[in-house]
Amino acid sequence: MPDRLDRFTVQSFLRLPVEAVVLAIVLLALPSKARRIAAFATGALLGLSTVLKCLDMGFYQTLARPFDLVFDWVLLTDAADWVKDSFGHAGEVLAVIGVIVLLIAVLVLSALAMVRLANVMARHRPLAVPTTLVLGTVWITCFTLSVQFGSVPFATKGYSQFLANRVQYVRDGLGDADVFKKQLVVDAYAKTPSDQLLTGLRGKDVLFTFIESYGRVAIDDPAMAPEIDATLTEGNNRLKAAGFAARSGWLRSPVTGAGSWLAHSTFLSGLWVKNQQRYRTLTTSDRATLTSYFQKTGAWRTVGIVPGVRKAWPEGKYFGLDHIYDSTHLGYEGPYFSWTPVPDQFSLEAFQKLEHGKKNRDPIMAEIILASSHNPWSPIAHMIDWKDLGDGKIFYKIKKEGTNPTEVWKSAQRVRTEYRKAIQYSLDSLTQWMQRYGDDNTVLVFLGDHQPVPTVTAGSTSRDVPVTIVARDPKVLDRVSGWGWTEGLKPADNAPEWAMNKFRDRFMTAFGPQG
Repeated sequence: MPDRLDRFTVQSFLRLPVEAVVLAIVLLALPSKARRIAAFATGALLGLSTVLKCLDMGFYQTLARPFDLVFDWVLLTDAADWVKDSFGHAGEVLAVIGVIVLLIAVLVLSALAMVRLANVMARHRPLAVPTTLVLGTVWITCFTLSVQFGSVPFATKGYSQFLANRVQYVRDGLGDADVFKKQLVVDAYAKTPSDQLLTGLRGKDVLFTFIESYGRVAIDDPAMAPEIDATLTEGNNRLKAAGFAARSGWLRSPVTGAGSWLAHSTFLSGLWVKNQQRYRTLTTSDRATLTSYFQKTGAWRTVGIVPGVRKAWPEGKYFGLDHIYDSTHLGYEGPYFSWTPVPDQFSLEAFQKLEHGKKNRDPIMAEIILASSHNPWSPIAHMIDWKDLGDGKIFYKIKKEGTNPTEVWKSAQRVRTEYRKAIQYSLDSLTQWMQRYGDDNTVLVFLGDHQPVPTVTAGSTSRDVPVTIVARDPKVLDRVSGWGWTEGLKPADNAPEWAMNKFRDRFMTAFGPQG
């Protein structure tokens, strides 16, 4: 059985696995008691691998990767929380009980089925032995001749390879902690005096803004590119009219589909944070981040606008933020838009009222998360007059007019359309805010955190996300002129592609004393 839904074809089941032939030989050779024990153990193993393949299917559909037996167990807790949020505590309890019962049933029934099959072979030994030998001969012949149905080999050893890969993944995962701890202590700026940090940005308001799920597919995919290109062109013209210029490139994210916090911490820490264990190790360490270096200078007030945070977020202190505004502290009294607690336009207006628009203030360094383009992209908000935002209750009417996610997700094409509209809304919110409130001292760095789910990427294996720097002061962009980035908000196909963890040090070098 494949472990990916997109590989479920008729041809994928027209295969002869060598493991089945070998297992038949072993069971036929064993005495009665040993045969039953071996059959039960093998059946249980097949049940476990079936469960693992089902987990893989879900992870490939969401994260474009298989389930990690070392690091991904914590995500099952998040799944339970999602069920609780969606169906209440009773729904969560029933779902957890159902999963446990189903797991036990799969293991027990698989084991009993294998015992039954072994007994049937034993009772019909005169027929089973020659049949097994014939199947073995067929497998050797077809494997040697590379017989295929479509593009799928008939004689396979894929199950053994599947298990071998799993063992190797576990070994790599268990050793990853030591590897990461060694990387954690290597920091080129750890001993740099605070008065020599980020000197090229002194007096500027620096905004690091993440657009959820803004991936390369939005720009490159022919089905979305024309509309996204028009939005980027309009935004670029809007910024030019306000005196701003921009440079854009590509960053390669450590995740795809989901896991925004891993991408954010990779970008800010300068380390490749690819799993939850690395994230926890990082956020309990004294490793400095890009945001905490701003705080270290004492020249900026550091704030976080994180509308997606709805619970306690102790890691926020690690990132060096003097004050954090979560979904309950932005003054929003409107509705959720599916997962998104606060529409992007309102989040940016709240930032303006709470921090940026204050008089006689210190320069601000802000980390801003724009969450309207978060999965499932239905319903989504649309731009309204900034003066009409108020306390956000106007969005009740907008939500009512929006699409139904249950209907949207019945069609991959509709999902892709709604995703594209959500990205356009986030981009419009940001460029309009810059045009409206930006000034000579505003420096905006905005980027996607990861590509969207495979339903949207449609088979693309790229993990690239766009990254853009916007400023009115030409001296700011002069400092990054050697990066080779594309002029404007849209990075060219051949614009430099960096691993996301490389940005921190290059940015700090460019805006340091020698930049």
